Amino acid sequence: MANAWKRDTKQPRLSLKFLVLLVCSCLLLFFFYLNSKPDQRPEIYFSDTTKFQSPSITAFNCQKCPQSHPIIANVVENVKYPFIYSLSDLGNLPDKPHKNIVRLLKGKPFRKPDISVTIQEILEKMKNEDKKGLIVDVGANVGMATFAAAVMGFRVLSFEPVFENLQRICDGVWFNRVGDLVTIFEAAASDRVGNITFHKLVGRLDNSAVSAAGAKLAFKSNEEIALQVRSIPLDKVIPESEPVLLLKIDVQGWEYHVLKGASKLLSRKKGEAPYLIYEEDERLLQASNSSAKEIQEFLHSVGYRHCTQHGTDAHCTKD
Repeated sequence: MANAWKRDTKQPRLSLKFLVLLVCSCLLLFFFYLNSKPDQRPEIYFSDTTKFQSPSITAFNCQKCPQSHPIIANVVENVKYPFIYSLSDLGNLPDKPHKNIVRLLKGKPFRKPDISVTIQEILEKMKNEDKKGLIVDVGANVGMATFAAAVMGFRVLSFEPVFENLQRICDGVWFNRVGDLVTIFEAAASDRVGNITFHKLVGRLDNSAVSAAGAKLAFKSNEEIALQVRSIPLDKVIPESEPVLLLKIDVQGWEYHVLKGASKLLSRKKGEAPYLIYEEDERLLQASNSSAKEIQEFLHSVGYRHCTQHGTDAHCTKD
């Protein structure tokens, strides 16, 4: 999760010249990427596998999705398997642009999210062991975990309820040429089928949440918009016969409900149950009427007894 910008009342307003430079830089980078030779592009891993299909929910169709403008995308810095992602939140222009826009104007790659490095390190070990299976990204945001896995050749299921984020995931599918590997679902994973009230946080879409209190926990001044989104348990989407290597969950306090909706998946025996990464932030969990203790008790009940803490993320296996 990106840190908020600290307010600096002495910072000068950005000029029209800066904005023109921003637009021109984006267009030039976009043109360069489209016309670059194959050996100048990031090394991308392809697969001839078909996209995942589920009888319970229709995949989000990027080809029918209206495109947002402008598109500001760039390669990520210093990841072993390079990929590109597109920004959904641009910051408060012109005064406080997103930090990655500032980096782009300085000719630097986007700052790598920690989750991207973590995902690639875990999956590289699995790749070396010739393990095959799905990667499930719940709370995909703009795809930092999704594309980190897809460019390594893994099939990914991405769950994201925020439309603006879905548009940016579609950008990334095209930029990274992984349309045959990534299946997107416009839904919030939960423990029941239906519709659920979701709270979108304007200007901080990565903090959007089922809980209104959770969405505004770190950014109280941002506008929050309530909308209805589809909810579906992972067990309704992923058949028992489908191998799953890794399940990543980052849903701003709704983790317990996602886990409950994946009881069958998580109850698989050792060697077949997925490596689990979930955000464990006690304040966000309490805003959704759950707790870290409740999650840990549930995980013990399905056989996950080995968990380690990595910042605000918990990593769990059936060792």
